[in-house]
Amino acid sequence: MKVSGSNVLTPAAPNLRPDLNVIFRNIDRGSRILDVGCGDGRLMAALRNYRDCDARGLEIDPHNVATAVSYGLSVIQGDADTDLADYPDASFDYAILSQTLQTTMRPHVVLDHLLRIGERAVVSFPNFAHWRVRLSLLWGGRMPVTRLLPVAWYETPNIHHVTIDDFRAYVREQGITVEQAWFLSGDQLTSSAAANFRAEHAVFLLKR
Repeated sequence: MKVSGSNVLTPAAPNLRPDLNVIFRNIDRGSRILDVGCGDGRLMAALRNYRDCDARGLEIDPHNVATAVSYGLSVIQGDADTDLADYPDASFDYAILSQTLQTTMRPHVVLDHLLRIGERAVVSFPNFAHWRVRLSLLWGGRMPVTRLLPVAWYETPNIHHVTIDDFRAYVREQGITVEQAWFLSGDQLTSSAAANFRAEHAVFLLKR
């Protein structure tokens, strides 16, 4: 296990979101990683320090890029909607997209690039069919503000409101293999049974 630097971010020090912890635990040691929409690099740092991964990142927010670089991470500023086309085929073992798919202009194109660039793609997203979201719309008639969707409709970066069943249907139609899937209710894993209703968040490991 390799730990370096004074600003080490580890999954044990509750610095990783629950979906990132799931991703971290299921990435093979020594893998080549591209983290698209990597934020401040917390997942990359954990993979580098505890999985000996060669982790690279793409992030649109310049403040997040500066923070990640300050941790000694290889992160460049870029946009998933436009810049993934510049990466060559099969240049990474895993291409990761966490809580970003629903914010992209053309999520289907971004997903195609992930599966082209990486031998596998890992995608996580909030489930807009979760029962709390449904209840907010049914009883309050308003777009929900929850722990995973913490901003009002006029501030949210989410432009494609995907559900677990939507995503399952899409990958099935495209002939994309789901190698594994994890579903989170709060901070805990939950079963796939009725996941579209019960799970707040989903993580999919995909291969074409």
